Amino acid sequence: MTTMDFNIGIEDVGVAVLQELWNKVGFQATGLVSETKDLLFEKDSFLEFSRSISELNILLRSLNARKVENALGLESTKAALTTLNIQLKKASKIIKDYKCGSRLRLLLKSHSMLLQMEDVAKDIAKTVSSFQLINLDISLSLNTMTKQIINNLGSMEFRSACATESIASEMENSISQNARNRENSQKLLEKVAEAVGARANASLVQNELALLKQEKEDMEAQKKQAEALQLSQLIDFLYSTEIVTRPNDEETSTYHQQYPIDSFMCELCKKMMEDPVAVTCGHSFERKAIQEHFGRGERNCPICRQELSSLELTPNVVLRNSIEEWNQRDKDLKFQAAVHGVKSSDRSKMDKALEDMQFLLEMPRYATKAAEEGLATKLVVILKDDTINSVAVLKCLYYLAKLNEDQKEAIVTAGAIRRIVKYIYKGRSKRDAIAVLLELSAKETLGEKIGDTKDCIPLLVSLLHKNNPDVSQEARKVLQNLSSNTHFVVKMAEAGHFQPFVARFNEAPQETRTLMAAAFVKMPLKENSVEELKDRQFMQSLLQMLSSSSPACKSACLKCMKKLVAHHKIVKRLLKDPATVPHLLGLISFNKSDPHLKQEAAEILANMIGASKQFEQPKYQGLQELQSKHNVCLLFQLVTSAEDQTKIQFLHLLVELSYKSKIARDIIRSEPDAIAHLFSSLYSDHRVVRRWAMKLIYCISEGHTAGVPLPPSPAKETAINTLATILINSPDIEERSTVAGIISQLPRDDSSIDEILRKSEVLKAIHEVICSMDEENWGNVAPSIQGTSLLENALAALLRYTEPTKPELQRQLGKLEVYPSLVRVLTRGSSLAKQRTAIALAQLSQSTSLSVSEETIRQTKPSTPLFDLMKLFWCFSASSENGNICSVHGAACSPRDTFCLVKADAVRPLVRTLSNTESGVAEAALMALETLLTDHSTLTHATAAIVDNEGVVAILQVLDKGSLSAKTKALDLFQKILVHTTITDTSKQRFERILIQLLHDDELKKKAALVLRQMEIIPEQSSYF
Repeated sequence: MTTMDFNIGIEDVGVAVLQELWNKVGFQATGLVSETKDLLFEKDSFLEFSRSISELNILLRSLNARKVENALGLESTKAALTTLNIQLKKASKIIKDYKCGSRLRLLLKSHSMLLQMEDVAKDIAKTVSSFQLINLDISLSLNTMTKQIINNLGSMEFRSACATESIASEMENSISQNARNRENSQKLLEKVAEAVGARANASLVQNELALLKQEKEDMEAQKKQAEALQLSQLIDFLYSTEIVTRPNDEETSTYHQQYPIDSFMCELCKKMMEDPVAVTCGHSFERKAIQEHFGRGERNCPICRQELSSLELTPNVVLRNSIEEWNQRDKDLKFQAAVHGVKSSDRSKMDKALEDMQFLLEMPRYATKAAEEGLATKLVVILKDDTINSVAVLKCLYYLAKLNEDQKEAIVTAGAIRRIVKYIYKGRSKRDAIAVLLELSAKETLGEKIGDTKDCIPLLVSLLHKNNPDVSQEARKVLQNLSSNTHFVVKMAEAGHFQPFVARFNEAPQETRTLMAAAFVKMPLKENSVEELKDRQFMQSLLQMLSSSSPACKSACLKCMKKLVAHHKIVKRLLKDPATVPHLLGLISFNKSDPHLKQEAAEILANMIGASKQFEQPKYQGLQELQSKHNVCLLFQLVTSAEDQTKIQFLHLLVELSYKSKIARDIIRSEPDAIAHLFSSLYSDHRVVRRWAMKLIYCISEGHTAGVPLPPSPAKETAINTLATILINSPDIEERSTVAGIISQLPRDDSSIDEILRKSEVLKAIHEVICSMDEENWGNVAPSIQGTSLLENALAALLRYTEPTKPELQRQLGKLEVYPSLVRVLTRGSSLAKQRTAIALAQLSQSTSLSVSEETIRQTKPSTPLFDLMKLFWCFSASSENGNICSVHGAACSPRDTFCLVKADAVRPLVRTLSNTESGVAEAALMALETLLTDHSTLTHATAAIVDNEGVVAILQVLDKGSLSAKTKALDLFQKILVHTTITDTSKQRFERILIQLLHDDELKKKAALVLRQMEIIPEQSSYF
């Protein structure tokens, strides 16, 4: 630039300084004009400004400096020149900034920069006016130029083109809201490129990124966080175009969240303010913190220490809005950083990103943005990796599903359900996983995909009983959402959760019920599931199926009921419904019913009767109807007319009915045709038919005073021989057991039956049963239930052979070596076997006692010394031949076929049997022991035999813990023992205590008093007699 020549002599320093300033202004004006060239935006506005500055430069060159100085004065001129120089520099800097750096940032800042230029132009105009050039003696042209420059600069407007303003506005909205995806970002970049005269390619993006990153670093170094934040947003915008890929090691956060604006921080709590309030001096604080400050008695400002005139707090709305805006930008940046972190392959970055993302997605704004970023698929993929923060992944998926309905489909399509199921199976965080499934299942189409996922429904059912109530409740809600689908409720029931199954069954049409009932039959049914099936409406819905015209519906219903009646609680519920039995009987009695359906109905009735414990109670109306003569005869008619399989079911039903109903037993016994048919069934080739017929015969005979209702001769003899043959030859233990029971119930007073039995090998078969069971026990092998029942019934049949009134049968028994085995049953048999054995031994011992007594009577006739000597010799000879003489009966029981409790070593086993508290066992043993005391001539020795085998102690136990009948017999036996023995003081004290207790029992007090009087404990004139 050429230095201006003022044609004056520099004679002092003031003029020299003025000259220097004038030169600088001229130089600055020339440089400013040059800077306005090559601008990218708004060239017209800057061209006009450049023209005005050029004219100003010409004007300054043409002026007489001394005249200016004379007009203004030296200092004023210097001040005006200095101000003008500063203003020209400012304009130059604005223009330089507008020309260099990132074009994105220039475009974004164009509006604010143009406003700055407009202000500078006006300021220059004011300064030029301050020179008062119009008052100088200058040419008219210069005067006119001055006015024009001042007017142009003062009224100059810098306007952005509409396109530029639109693009800038669109960019500002995009980066402030993070509302962009790849497609939108690329479109916006194309607009920017067109505005700056470039192409939207990788080169442009890379150049812009380099400039923006450098500027961002500069801003952060200068602690200009707001500017740095905006630059970070522009960088993220460029990366979102996906024209270039963000480097893996590059963080997207601006870190401004670590360095929040100082004015946002409360000086008291050192935290960012949420509810800023201002005190009277103008400083702001967090409301709670300043209130606590005042609460401590302080009245000064914590910052300026000025004493406050009032403690009034004024909400600082402007500051709060600024903080909220800053926080929103902070969250936006965190979100963008989290998005890139989630997509990163760096595990540490991914974990950090997921940690941030799970909290951001709680807000619908970011859930929507995450959906736009397509994060659902990526999150599902990440869930497969056990090393990543899967809890955060699940929470992200949960909020995506909850806050964005469209994302549910994307989550499921990406395979989330299967991965969540596997995740739960691994024992991971079940609550978060179930929460995702719950949100997804709210949409019916997705619920179907959840239900169809392998193992998902069983897994959900298993969670219902977990200790965590939240997990259980959420799992139950998921299952409830799936319950509109019949297939799914069947799956739930298969897994043990029947509540939805029952609800669906109750409201379903008949076809659906048929399918559900058929599926139910195949399901495992545990006891804890029965409670859910006791629903009254469910039972009624099930019974309604029996009225259907569809055989398939009836069949499914019957199979379902058959499964249910295996559980007592269900039986009670069915029996309480008065329609249950009539429905089943109706199906049975209908002639056109399928035989198979009749069989199913009969089996259900049999199982229900078998499970019923209160058959006779009036509240079960259906059962009362079932035992009517009409219905019993109807059932028996079906037995006689049906084929074998149907016959089996109805025989089973009659057996169950007869076990529970005396009325039914009496009806069958009173029907000769029924009895004849039952015994004819014993000849059936079908083993199961034969077995159930025998069970029914035994059932209607057991405990009846008339015993077995035999058909008239000659069928009677045939029937008995058939029974004998089965007992002797059948390989089936259950058959033999039942037959043995029937033989034990044969009429006792019919000698023809005794003769048939004596001629048969029934006794031999009974002997073999007792011996075989004895051998099993010796081998320490526990007999089967059937084996135990066979032994018990064989012993019951044996009682016919031990009756004292049947000597022929007794002699037949005496020829067999059965006594040792019988005695061993007392030690090893069941309670019932012990009872029947004790009765048999009692009957045998009773017969021996009678014969010994008769022998004693004969021996009490007068005898000569020679006769006595001969008797002594005979006894000695007999004892020598037979070993030891019986301590009770002497030689009288020596014959081999004569039974003796002492000789058989049965006394001690019988005494030990007294400790058995089950009904009838102790009574039978006491009865057997008492047979030793029937002969007065042997009482002393018999008593000693009992006492020596600890009988007194055993009797004491019976009196203390036995049943009423056992105590009665024990008192009778003890009373006899007391006559011939002396008990120890210890035992006497125990007896005394127990007997005194028995005085309070109305049934026993008289007998107890008699014994106490015998023991000389109470007087003979006691009030008890």
